[in-house]
Amino acid sequence: MSDKYAVFGNPIAHSLSPLIHTFFANTLNEDIEYGRVLVEDGGFVKAAEAFKASGGKGFNVTAPCKIDAFNFVDKLSEAAKTAGAVNTVKFTSDGVLGDNTDGVGFISDLKRLQVKLKGADVLLIGAGGAAQGILYPLVKSEAAKITVVNRTASKALSLAQKVNSDKVEAKGFDSLCGDFSVIINASSSSLFKELPPLDDSFIKKAEFVYDLAYTKEGSTVFTQKAQSLGVSSAFDGLGMLIMQAAASYEIWRGVRPDVEATITYMRSVLSSR
Repeated sequence: MSDKYAVFGNPIAHSLSPLIHTFFANTLNEDIEYGRVLVEDGGFVKAAEAFKASGGKGFNVTAPCKIDAFNFVDKLSEAAKTAGAVNTVKFTSDGVLGDNTDGVGFISDLKRLQVKLKGADVLLIGAGGAAQGILYPLVKSEAAKITVVNRTASKALSLAQKVNSDKVEAKGFDSLCGDFSVIINASSSSLFKELPPLDDSFIKKAEFVYDLAYTKEGSTVFTQKAQSLGVSSAFDGLGMLIMQAAASYEIWRGVRPDVEATITYMRSVLSSR
């Protein structure tokens, strides 16, 4: 019988996780079954317990269930505690483990893309759950300074205060100043094909631009904007998606998938849609 995994969320039909994890398993000659679980409002615990009872070994968690998963598990990894959210659940003989691979997936993809974080001034756009998931790993990196900017400056300040680091400051777009070599869009703007209200002058000076959103074309409205302003290194977040998935797979199975082969595969899948 195949080992059983899934991704929990709502909506969930769009999730690429089954394709990614099935590809991981096929390339590693492992036998798994990976599906999608639509979680009705207020129904996370019931769905999780039913999945475990059916023989599930673990599952991934996407919006809006990451806080539900955080409260559901028996043990939390340090990454999950820091993020305040869980995206990977593993059923063990000692209880239910909750982890968060978003941060490590993000940093791993920046390393893959050879981003120069050492001594960098980083601009992080957004103050929601996605930004929270990657802020602490950025603080732990060799970046010199991280500025969190958000339409509502108070939300940026609240997020900055959570990490309690001298490296981090918060701004509203209207008070933003300075030069940033690395700009990361963790807002939801690209999902709606909109641009954050960031002046072009900041983007022009950047060496590297990254958008956590991804598209089948391999570029978002934000990375396209950056390229039009002369930024040659501008990437979407498909690599992060696959890197965090690989980290989840390793937590479950104890083996690391081939991420480069998976990125190539997923680009071809997306481009054919």
